Amino acid sequence: MKINDVSKLTGLPISTLRFYERKHLIPDTFVKRDVNNYRIYSEEIVEFLEDVKALLSVGFSVEELSLLVNQQLNLSYEVKKKIVEQKIKEIEDIQKRLKKSKKFLHAILEGKANFQTKC
Repeated sequence: MKINDVSKLTGLPISTLRFYERKHLIPDTFVKRDVNNYRIYSEEIVEFLEDVKALLSVGFSVEELSLLVNQQLNLSYEVKKKIVEQKIKEIEDIQKRLKKSKKFLHAILEGKANFQTKC
């Protein structure tokens, strides 16, 4: 499948796909070259990119994801595991802050919060 097809199926602009390739976020296993040196993507790239979008949405940076998937770096499983565990901790910290904020907002609505305005 050509890059235009991947772009349509994933909703990612072609420029983003090329950026991901430059950052080694797309493993070589998903991309081959034809006789004219055009990129040909495997069907599995769509699911992989959906996973990438999901991970980006929870706070992973492109650089962090590249560390996880770039096979040229030869990072150990333990190093990759620590990256993922750190992100889980960050998400849990965000969840705690959100829970506290939600509780405070409910208190405002119920008139129980010492806040400047009443709702």
